[in-house]
Amino acid sequence: MKLKALPFLFLTIVLFASCHNAAKNNVPVVGFVDAFEDATIAQARTGFTDALQKNGYIDKQNIKIEYRNAQGDIPTLTQIVNYFIGEKVDLLATCTTLSTITAAQKTKTIPIFKMVAPTAKLMKLDDVNGNGPANVFGVEEDLNYIDTSFSIIPKMVKPKSGKLVIGMIYNQSEPQSVDAMNRIKGLANKLDVTLIAQPLNSSADAELVTKSLLNNHIDAFFANPDNSVFASFETILKNCNASNVPIFTSEAGLVQRGAVAAYGADIYQWGYQAGEQAAQYLKTHTTDGLKPEMVKVRKRVYNPVSAKKYYITVPSSFEAVK
Repeated sequence: MKLKALPFLFLTIVLFASCHNAAKNNVPVVGFVDAFEDATIAQARTGFTDALQKNGYIDKQNIKIEYRNAQGDIPTLTQIVNYFIGEKVDLLATCTTLSTITAAQKTKTIPIFKMVAPTAKLMKLDDVNGNGPANVFGVEEDLNYIDTSFSIIPKMVKPKSGKLVIGMIYNQSEPQSVDAMNRIKGLANKLDVTLIAQPLNSSADAELVTKSLLNNHIDAFFANPDNSVFASFETILKNCNASNVPIFTSEAGLVQRGAVAAYGADIYQWGYQAGEQAAQYLKTHTTDGLKPEMVKVRKRVYNPVSAKKYYITVPSSFEAVK
C-alpha cells in the first residue's frame, strides 16, 4: 500500500465507525461538511448546532453530528460527501459554497441544508426553468446586499489624490465570486470610483496578488464574499496594514478580524437559521413547506481599533464589535 493512501483509509475507517454506531442505535445522523478551516465561517457551525439543541436535538444524546472539514482540498471534500451519502445520513449540512455544490452534485435524495452559500442561480445549480435542486434547503444570500456594503467606502474614505481607487481580489474559479466582482464593477462606475480587481486561483496566491494590488496605490481594499478571501484574510490584512490601506467588507465576521466596517450577514445567525430548518425536518420527517430562505440577520458593524488607526469616522448606525 502506498503511504499517501493511508490518510484516506483512516478517514474512511473513522467515518464508517461513527456513522455505523449511530445507525445501530436508531439515532439521526447529520453529516456536517465544511470546505475549509476559518474562524469566521466556524461561527455558522456553532449557530447550526445551537439551533438543533434549542429544538431538543443534543449531539451524542439523541442525535449524532458527524463533522468533517476538507481543509480546502477538493478530493477530500468529494470523499467526505460520498461517504456520508454511502452511509445514508439523515441529512447533510453544508457550510460554504463548495460544500453545497459538491453535495448537490452527488445526491438528489438526501436533504441538504446549506449555509454561508449563495442562491442556486449564483452557484450555477439552477435548471432551465430557474429552479434549484429539489433537495437543497437552508439559508442563502444573493448579491443585493453588496451594493450597500461597497457603497459605504466612498462615505468613509477620502482619496489620496483624484478619484477614489478601491482594490479587490476574487477567485476566478468560483462562480459567485466572479458574479460579485462583475456587480461591484458596475457599482463602481455608478459611484464614480476606480475599481482594480485582480484574480487568484486559491488562498495560496493571496499574498502575491494582494501585494500586486497594493502596488497600484489603492485607497481602500474591499473584501468580497469569497472563500479564498476568508481563508487568507490575515495575510490580506497584514499587507494592507503595512501599506496603510483600510479594508471594508460585506461580511460582519471579518470586522472582528480587523476590517474597518461592514454591512453583511451575521454568520452565527446564518447557521442558526439553517439549523432551525434542519430541526423542523428532523421533527416532521418531511421537507414539505421547506425551501431555501434568504438570510434574515444582517448588521452594520465596525472595528473601533481599525477605524481609529485610519482616522475614519463611522456613522452612529454602525455597531462596534468587541
